[in-house]
Amino acid sequence: MTHLKQIQSQMIVTGLSSDPLAYSRLVTFCALSSMGDLNYSKRLLFSTRNPNVFSWNIVIRAVSESDNPSEAFHLYKQMLGVACFSSRLKPDNYTFPLLFKTCAKLFLYDVGYEILGHVLKMSFDKDIFVHNSLIHFLVSCGELEAARKVFDESCVRDLVSWNSMINGYVRIGRATDALRIYREMEMEINVEPDEVTMIGAVTACTQLNDLKLGHKFHHYIKRERLKMTVPLANTLLDMYVKCGDLEQAKELFEKMDGKTIVSWTTMVVGYAKFGYLDIAHQLFDKMPQKDVVPWNAMISAYVQAQRGKEALSLFHEMQASKIEPDEVTMVSCLSACSQLGALDVGIWIHHYVEKHELSINVVLGTALVDMYAKCGNIEKALQVFDEVPERNPLTYTAIIGGLALHGDAHDALSYFQDMINAGLKPDEVTLLGVLSACCHGGLVEEGREIFSQMSFKFKILPKIKHYSCMVDLLGRAGLLNEALELIEGMNMEADAVIWGAMFFACRMHNNIELGERAAMKLLELDPSDSGIYVLLASMYVERNMWEKAGEVRKMMRERGVDKTPGCSSIEINGNVHEFIVRDKSHLQSWEIYECLARLAKQMELLESVSYLDDDEFLFVSEVGGKSKVL
Repeated sequence: MTHLKQIQSQMIVTGLSSDPLAYSRLVTFCALSSMGDLNYSKRLLFSTRNPNVFSWNIVIRAVSESDNPSEAFHLYKQMLGVACFSSRLKPDNYTFPLLFKTCAKLFLYDVGYEILGHVLKMSFDKDIFVHNSLIHFLVSCGELEAARKVFDESCVRDLVSWNSMINGYVRIGRATDALRIYREMEMEINVEPDEVTMIGAVTACTQLNDLKLGHKFHHYIKRERLKMTVPLANTLLDMYVKCGDLEQAKELFEKMDGKTIVSWTTMVVGYAKFGYLDIAHQLFDKMPQKDVVPWNAMISAYVQAQRGKEALSLFHEMQASKIEPDEVTMVSCLSACSQLGALDVGIWIHHYVEKHELSINVVLGTALVDMYAKCGNIEKALQVFDEVPERNPLTYTAIIGGLALHGDAHDALSYFQDMINAGLKPDEVTLLGVLSACCHGGLVEEGREIFSQMSFKFKILPKIKHYSCMVDLLGRAGLLNEALELIEGMNMEADAVIWGAMFFACRMHNNIELGERAAMKLLELDPSDSGIYVLLASMYVERNMWEKAGEVRKMMRERGVDKTPGCSSIEINGNVHEFIVRDKSHLQSWEIYECLARLAKQMELLESVSYLDDDEFLFVSEVGGKSKVL
């Protein structure tokens, strides 16, 4: 700027300051150059007698692109004030597009309509630049019908006009209208689609999940040799991924020049979404740079795949990489804690949210309620529930499900009634939680009523899980015949969960006949499930039906079914440790077994510990204080 001021001094001395061209170049450098000074350009503008419209436009443009774009309107008003005293100065067809663009950026609908009044008054409405910027302004403010009216009534339309309409409809999710405009454009003479057109058209295909049409647009791009810009390539990638064609997405991705973080993230999200977590993680590791989005995508994918331990491990890596987590990260990690029962980690996340003053909105609040409830702290879940602003059906569903899990059936029903009174509509998950509460509380009449209301009151058809809850509820209450009638009256095939509930109810109430029927159905559904054989044999043993139990043992051998070892988990210092029977993979397995032996000795049970070969099974029944082994 020092050199520029020296040049300005020379211009004043030599009289060049009155030269409009030289003066305009000076203003342009000050306003638009990275080495310029916007404030100084305004001082130049106001200190010069009769600055031309070009200089005004330059400064208005610079201000509209600055941190305070609304100042452009103050400059425009000052320009109009000067124009009152100068017949040679008035806004032109470059002034109004700058103003409309600023209105679009700031969503200033009323100001834009004021500018439109000036456009009409000064007869610039037929200028193509002004016309296109007006459409862009209306589209950006969500006034698609008004934009369409301007578009249809215009006698001047070019490719920019068509692109503004197509992408405007896409932006608000009206993909069908966007493609209709595209087809109209195809009928126009001398208007050919470009890369921007294709971005809008392909995005419309994504919104409609129309892979076939998306392929056609990709073929058109190749045939017409349109430039495969990075935004266009990313749009095609997004279309292929969301429409499920990962092979085509992979091929396009590998051919891309100048891959951006958006390109990498799209592929990672795509593979993760369709369950290819290992491939997704490999791509994730290869990313040259990562922001919070791909981290969130991977963590969320592991959570959705019920791999909570890996999700939390990745979260720790994210922290080590100095990437700041956001609300989305927190929600996914809390879901992982819910899966694992990792209360300590969940509490740490809650403290992190409070410490970093992240907004506890309804989504994050619901995740906290769900985590505390599923990790065993129902009191804290209720406290967080009361603090959540603007609770939605998901929030109520979380607390109802949590109360059901803790056996607080009456409280769960009370919150359900509060939800209905608040005018919120329950979904199928909410009703599943309510039925589960009735099941845990043995509330047969209430369960029957809720189940009967599902279809006619809440307009929700019962799914397999709702039937399962009802069978469990009726079975626990000893209403085995009613439970069987419900199963037989289902409009879908009963699954293993339903027959499992029926089997346990029969075993609980010593109904061997129905228990055998349920067990046979379970074995039809999954002949390789060792647990069914073991439980059926145990049922026979409990009734001293040793011959029947032996037949089950024989059936297992003939079918080559091995008993699946049990699995346990425990959380220590925020880490979840998992164990299976005879497991020696843990790094501290020697110490663990030593501790187990000491505990057994203290409990005077050491003599009862026996070591069996891996292919041996025990069916034990406590009858009259004695153990019988088959």
